Amino acid sequence: MIREYLILHTAALLLGILLDTLIGDPHSMPHPIRALGSLINTSEKILYRMTSPGRQIMAGAILWTEVIVITSVVCFLILAVIYHINKYAGAVAESVMVFYILAARSLKDESMKVYSALSSEDLISARASLSMIVGRDTANLDEASVARAAVETVAENTSDGVVAPLLYAAIFGPVGGMIYKAVNTMDSMLGYRNERYLYFGRVAARADDVFNYIPSRLCALLMIAASTFCRLSGKDALRTWRRDRCAHKSPNSAQTESVCAGALGIRLGGASTYGGITVEKPYIGDDTRPVEANDIKQSIRLMFATEALCTAVVLLILTILILISR
Repeated sequence: MIREYLILHTAALLLGILLDTLIGDPHSMPHPIRALGSLINTSEKILYRMTSPGRQIMAGAILWTEVIVITSVVCFLILAVIYHINKYAGAVAESVMVFYILAARSLKDESMKVYSALSSEDLISARASLSMIVGRDTANLDEASVARAAVETVAENTSDGVVAPLLYAAIFGPVGGMIYKAVNTMDSMLGYRNERYLYFGRVAARADDVFNYIPSRLCALLMIAASTFCRLSGKDALRTWRRDRCAHKSPNSAQTESVCAGALGIRLGGASTYGGITVEKPYIGDDTRPVEANDIKQSIRLMFATEALCTAVVLLILTILILISR
């Protein structure tokens, strides 16, 4: 029985990855991640109160727990009911959940819009496209800054949007993948260090750090290995990762950004503006040349190569488990 489930789980995982690669985010269809966003927004309106920092932290913790419990119960019940009806239908449901939590194709499509606009020397369109995938102000960025921001987003989300959800889904099933996505979504909506969310979003931000701590480091190692398959500098990727992997306020973000910077031979980080406020960030990588539009394409190639390598490792482990199980 265990062996049969592992076979179905492996097939569902591979099908979900394939669907994401071929189709990407289905904007015209009902989307569980958008439902998560609505749940978080509604809960925030109910729970947020401008009181003491301690009460705000408590309210944020209640919101975080509520979202995790609802996500877990709903996903588990859906899978349990469908698997009870038909095991193959259950595997299809698993694959759909995996498809929804991965973001490789969507990240590629959105960042390529930035690349295409820069290649056409349409800086205004490039800024507009970039604003859809980053939180920083984009209105006054020059071409190199636009390209740098896009590369940083692809590099960071190679872990957050691809490898981490894939690993959680592979180890803990699609329910685990959905829980990870809920944690990540709460951080992206609440985990800001501003007046509103400094305390209310603290639990969401810290939980995201914890959930991404191991995946971000595994992703960095996979990305270093994948850089050689992309004919990039694996040696410089490793060197820059060892030197700059902690050059970020987040304990995880610089892990993959440093690898990408080293592999491409560029410098990331530096000053960025959020809501009119300039934030100085440590530099990552070496300033050997300006960041160019083509670096966006290279970072996307590196992302897909990293995903492929991660999939191969996961598939190998699951195959071994299938062979030794009964």
